[in-house]
Amino acid sequence: MTRMRAVDAIALILEKEGAVETFGLPGAAINPLYSAMKARGGIRHTLARHVEGASHMADGYTRAAPGNIGVCIGTSGPAGTDMITGLYAAQADSQPILCITGQAPVAVLDKEDFQAVGISAIAEPVTKMAKTVLESAQVPGTFQKAFQLMRSSRPGPVLIDLPLDVQQAEIEFDIDTYEPLPVTPPRATEAQAEKILDMLAEAERPLIVAGGGVLNADAADELVELAELLDIPVSPTLMGWGAIPDDHPLMAGMVGIQTHTRYGNATFLDSDVVLGLGNRWANRHTGDLETYRSGRRFIHVDIEPTQIGRVFAPDYSVVSDAGAALEALLTAARRRADSGQGLGFAGWARQCAARKGTLHRKTHFDDVPIKPQRVYQEMNAAFGREVTYVTTIGLSQIAGAQMLHAYRPRSWINAGQAGPLGWTGPAALGVARALPDTTVVALSGDYDFQFMVEELAVGAQHRIPYVHVVVNNSYLGLIRQAQRGFDMDFEVSLAFDNINATGDSAGYGVDHVAVAEGLGCQAVRVEAPEKIRGALEDAARRAEANRVPVVVEVILERVTNVSMGTSLSAINEFEPMAERPEDAPTALTALAVPE
Repeated sequence: MTRMRAVDAIALILEKEGAVETFGLPGAAINPLYSAMKARGGIRHTLARHVEGASHMADGYTRAAPGNIGVCIGTSGPAGTDMITGLYAAQADSQPILCITGQAPVAVLDKEDFQAVGISAIAEPVTKMAKTVLESAQVPGTFQKAFQLMRSSRPGPVLIDLPLDVQQAEIEFDIDTYEPLPVTPPRATEAQAEKILDMLAEAERPLIVAGGGVLNADAADELVELAELLDIPVSPTLMGWGAIPDDHPLMAGMVGIQTHTRYGNATFLDSDVVLGLGNRWANRHTGDLETYRSGRRFIHVDIEPTQIGRVFAPDYSVVSDAGAALEALLTAARRRADSGQGLGFAGWARQCAARKGTLHRKTHFDDVPIKPQRVYQEMNAAFGREVTYVTTIGLSQIAGAQMLHAYRPRSWINAGQAGPLGWTGPAALGVARALPDTTVVALSGDYDFQFMVEELAVGAQHRIPYVHVVVNNSYLGLIRQAQRGFDMDFEVSLAFDNINATGDSAGYGVDHVAVAEGLGCQAVRVEAPEKIRGALEDAARRAEANRVPVVVEVILERVTNVSMGTSLSAINEFEPMAERPEDAPTALTALAVPE
């Protein structure tokens, strides 16, 4: 045993648990922990400009690769309250991030001391554990439990609040014998796997809905193997997109009332048995439940027991880690195939592939100002298969999910349920920290970009390159579209005559190029559709060469209504469909499914 400060034990534990990427900013109440990290030298820290930004950076870092746990750190008082949005975003999408806050000394916690707030009570609803540690001897055990909780069952965030005197008190601690607590996820049984296969065997048009739990389990390969073994098409949710490549013959398209493909919705509405793996039946996925459920049976597999039946009662359910369920299903399916009782839905799979080759929205517009659909067409062409996209909310995210493509697990990183404006930029910095050899492309509308634009300076200071595509219509576009139901356009325009701006975009208000350059980054504005692809390709080269974020602002037409509705069978289309291949040149073509 070695006698050391509690914060020195924390630094050692972070290293042993593999959580060595931290984001935040120091302050008086957390400086002891920073002194321990500096003394150890094994933990990298990225200085944020805003503590909410630090929490989103940690979230992005976590989402970028299996096993990652990002850490965000702040001082007492407002640092913790600033992190709440980040904790909510992580909790909503089942992401493990660790928030560490400083706190006033224990003796003054009930005396309204400077920046002393009960942050653990505030954070409790959006974390798996939120604890103010009052005894220094409890520090190692608290962190050990925190890491186990973050990794167990449905993953999620934890906040640990550390009073100043607790941090500095000396304790006995032996890192050599410290071990992470075991994590034992629930596993589907052989009988449960057989029951699922029996229900699938009764189907004529089965569909697998693959949620974020498949990616959390790092089980994309098993998902594809099962789909190929059974000839069952797969529809990923927004959080599971990339689990099966978009151009795989069995990738049936995304389903939803906002983020979806036309062919994905059509295939779902034609299905008769749906197997949900690691998904939530989120409302933007299901829309009107009567339409969604009518005419089909549902099987639900999820790691969290309380998710079963939360939105609707399935016909059969299994509490299991998605990866473990896929392993059990593969074992049972192989056994049936070897005995001549294998399932096969090749004809149905071919029907789904045929839809995928025809039901596309038009993207090839030559209009000026630019129509947003053209931007996503050019992004597909410029960035190809190896890109990792990062985005959060708005018409930009919805249209992006309808028209972009994902080919790898975790190549689409999205704050799905919470959708906080401002998440995209800092999250992209966290993703780029985790994936230094990958082209990372953030996608924002102008308002999302403005929310936390100061974090661009973090990328400039720490040499974190990524490309930030800003589609600028100078509107709160999604809210404007929603206001159509109230016959109004009220307090959603961001346009004004900027006295410092020149050119056609002067009336759009904020000069994003000037702002980005002022924060130490590079930027370019695009106002003609034929120049988009070149600007995107050049931005990727400049980001890599100069090791800073590069902003590509595309000036859009002010008003574009994006396809969406309240029901899968009632999606409002506002633009012409693709009638010829040249109308949607990046559209996926039908792929033959082997007999």
